[in-house]
Amino acid sequence: MFDRHKAALADGPRGPEAQPRRSRWWAEGFVFLLLAVLIWPFIAIGAVAGWGFLVWMYYLFTGPPGPV
Repeated sequence: MFDRHKAALADGPRGPEAQPRRSRWWAEGFVFLLLAVLIWPFIAIGAVAGWGFLVWMYYLFTGPPGPV
């Protein structure tokens, strides 16, 4: 009878272990640069802009800070 599990193991390892160490290192470095250079700056700008929008809306309804 044909055993799929044994046939799959005969092909060799799959997943992250199947990649050479240098290729995996390059892929991890690429993902890090993608996150650090492209994605996180947009998230930071969005967070600051969102906070500014919340403060602007708060002042729109309550008036500017200071003595009355």
